[in-house]
Order: sequence, then C-alpha cells, then structure tokens
Amino acid sequence: MLLRLDDEARQVALGECLGRALEGHGLVYLEGELGAGKTTLARGVLRAYGHRGAVKSPTYTLVEPYELDGVRIHHFDLYRLGDPEELEFIGGRDLFDDEALCLVEWPGRGEGWLPTPDLRIALSLAEVGRDARLEARSPRGEQLLARLATMPELAACHLRTEPDDAREGEEAR
Repeated sequence: MLLRLDDEARQVALGECLGRALEGHGLVYLEGELGAGKTTLARGVLRAYGHRGAVKSPTYTLVEPYELDGVRIHHFDLYRLGDPEELEFIGGRDLFDDEALCLVEWPGRGEGWLPTPDLRIALSLAEVGRDARLEARSPRGEQLLARLATMPELAACHLRTEPDDAREGEEAR
C-alpha cells in the first residue's frame, strides 16, 4: 500500500488510523532518512491512545515507554545503537512481547536481533509532503493493511497501489 501524505496533519492522521488498527498490540518498523517523519507518525499512533503531549524521538535513551488507556507502547529509536546486542542490555526481550505495541525507528540498526515486524512503513520525502509505503510482514500485518484500506480518513491520502514513476518505468520497457 502506498499513500501520499501531503502535510504533517496527514502524517499524524495516518498514525492515528494505524494506532486504531493495531488495537494496542504489534510491532511496526518505521524507516526513512532523517526528517522523513518517523517520529511524526509515532506521535499519531500515540494520539490514537489519548496521548496529547509532545513526542520526541528517544535517540539517546533508545526507548520511551508509554502506558496509555491500559496499553503499553514502546517507542524505540535505534539511530545511535552501536551494536544490536545493546538491546539485550536494556531488557529488549521483555519489551518486545505480544502484550505491547512497539514502534521501532531505524530498525536496520537492530538487524539480526529484532523480531520480525507485523508492518514495515518506509517514509520518503516527496515533492509535496511524504510518501508512505506500508508492507505487511506477517499475517497480522495483512489484517492491518486490510483494516487501513477501509478507513475513510485515509481516502484523502491518495491511496495508490504503486508509485507513479514505477508504472512509468514499466511502460517504458
């Protein structure tokens, strides 16, 4: 699933929809270059559970825990992770359990140690706003994509099946 997010409000709206679809459980990888909007998307997910305060990326602490409306949410930022084994030292195995919702920025830094996500979201800068590519990586992820596809709030995100330039590249061959 590919979405065009024309502004920050649409990024937050996608996060809120994602939060509702996740129902308080799951593992989501948030990928993209610096400034692509990973933390903005995480803010939207947290808003779905009632968080109204600031959301900062836990770059130095690696994880920011939230307890919202009976839901445990762990927001990870692995940008400064030196070695995936560091996740073991902060109690990562206990944090990535089935009873929590985990959002992981920069998951490539934890490669080989992190569990397989339900959903991978790759954000990229676009001419206007951002593009978000959502890929299911588990049966639960497939269910999440199906739920998201039916949410009217995302209709304004110009739901597409593939990027325009990929289609043009196919036609040129």
